[in-house]
Amino acid sequence: MCGIAGFWGGGDREALVAMTTALAHRGPDAEGFFLDDAVALGHRRLSVVDIAGGSQPMRDAARGLTLVYNGEIYNHAELRRELEKEGETFTSGHSDTETVLRAFACWGPGCFSRFNGMFALAVYDAPRRKLWLARDRFGEKPLFYARAPEGFAFASEIGALSLWPAFDHSADEGNIQRFFAWNYLPGTRSIYRHCASLAPASFLCLDLDSGEVEITPYWEYRLEPDESLTDKDAPELAEEVRRLLVQAVKRRLLADVPLGIFLSGGLDSGAVLAAAVQAADPAELETFTIGFTEKSFDESAKAARVARHLGVRNHCDTLSEAAVRASLGAVLSRMSEPFGDASLIPTFHLCAFARQRVTVALTGDGGDELLGGYDPLAAIAPARLYRKLVPGSLHRLLRAAAALVPAQDRNMSLEFRVKRLLRGLGWPETMQIPVWMSGLDPQEVAAFFERPLTAAELFADAESLWRRHPDATSLEQAFLFFACLYLSDDILVKSDRASMQVSLETRAVFLDNDLVDFCRRLPMRFKYRHGKRKWLLKKALEPWLPADILHQPKKGFGIPLNRWLRSLPAPEAPVPGLKPGVVAHCRNLHQQRKGDFRYFLWDMQAWAHLRAQLP
Repeated sequence: MCGIAGFWGGGDREALVAMTTALAHRGPDAEGFFLDDAVALGHRRLSVVDIAGGSQPMRDAARGLTLVYNGEIYNHAELRRELEKEGETFTSGHSDTETVLRAFACWGPGCFSRFNGMFALAVYDAPRRKLWLARDRFGEKPLFYARAPEGFAFASEIGALSLWPAFDHSADEGNIQRFFAWNYLPGTRSIYRHCASLAPASFLCLDLDSGEVEITPYWEYRLEPDESLTDKDAPELAEEVRRLLVQAVKRRLLADVPLGIFLSGGLDSGAVLAAAVQAADPAELETFTIGFTEKSFDESAKAARVARHLGVRNHCDTLSEAAVRASLGAVLSRMSEPFGDASLIPTFHLCAFARQRVTVALTGDGGDELLGGYDPLAAIAPARLYRKLVPGSLHRLLRAAAALVPAQDRNMSLEFRVKRLLRGLGWPETMQIPVWMSGLDPQEVAAFFERPLTAAELFADAESLWRRHPDATSLEQAFLFFACLYLSDDILVKSDRASMQVSLETRAVFLDNDLVDFCRRLPMRFKYRHGKRKWLLKKALEPWLPADILHQPKKGFGIPLNRWLRSLPAPEAPVPGLKPGVVAHCRNLHQQRKGDFRYFLWDMQAWAHLRAQLP
């Protein structure tokens, strides 16, 4: 895993070194630079594969190509064999970086759709005067870019990008409101007016002569269910799930450094470990777990049970409120962009704990999104009936009555679920799920900000996704939301930033190309059936995992946020456009349990710690 940065115009070597040095946590093992009269490229390396032969920037001098690359291509050995048949020659032993460079030389931007892995990269084609950027299918690896009259720049993190001398630090107030509504920044947005994230599954071409930028998608996640499949096919489909899981794990077990597996006690991490046991000697596997002192959040006993059942070593650390307090400022301030998912904190501690023993960790990220693991799926059909039968006036009364119930501290309490459900029911179906999950709903944004965005503006990304798939059912739209927005912009951002802060590489097994293609072609009844989530995955895992693990309620990887926020110091940082007194008012209601503002107050914590690091 690595960090990359570079620019065309608007800077010098000193600027490149500063930008690249800001990414040292992503790549503590080596650094490298390339500069010519047009382009500057910088690289920080975390050595994982072909430690001796993968140094960057990597050049093909004969063709005038220079590459900086962050990620892992799990099918690089197969691609290397294809390229050798095409006449390409290799100098490294097994460097996937060289495979990427040769693939671009041979196939051009068509190579990106052939990669099975995670990546963010830049290729400078000097003879053709072009700079290419590209990002993996779901955006596991980040890549930001900025434009200015002086030129163009890119980096793995906004913190590094903002050190480009021509970077414009002007805030985008609309996107700041979107952050407080979503708890993260959706789509390609950033808090800066002239800065954006390159969309997943796309590549960018900058023409150095004209300065024009063109962005092209090379893949799209679509649900294309094979409706010819019936329940009679279930045994064969379950066997195929097991085969694909083992194949995906085998691809991700290849590394020249120590490797482990995250184990939460839930279904997805259990599936990854169970597949790993089929692919490797259990005695050589290590798992890592974070527990909580608060029992309603703690699944460490279940994780230990899974590890014992499969015969592997489990290492567990317990996260306390004191540990959160001690690390809070450092973790949030290093994000380089506002991020309000509080599970970042236990994820960071898990990564730091694992990094004491390993450099790479396999994760279950993507299982919920691809196979249907989220609570809101169960509310879609009842919500449609509710909107038909319950008039708006009665709905408002019900929501007001629910608001009188004091907020509970237990994980996913009934009170919390009911309030969340009622929160989204008053809005169009196209924005129902993001409002259910929001930090501030559109009414609260309207009340809290001087120049508030409309509901349609706040949740335009969700509505746009809905419109791009007009034939999808409401349930399918929910799957698309979780896979295309929530996974890419929340879950994978959390995993990347938490792991990279401690120089740990994480690998998402469920995002293997072959497994993704299988999942998106499954009819819905194999994923979500009569209120039962992940139906086929559970069937597939019956030979591998105990029944109580397979059929346990989903907890998620949360923290006791409601209670901890009552004792955390009040965040103090100006938010552009936020009305005076809003934070104090919400904190007062929250402390008295007269309102549940856990997400808004946590977003303020994230904003305040980050804002202190910004110019």
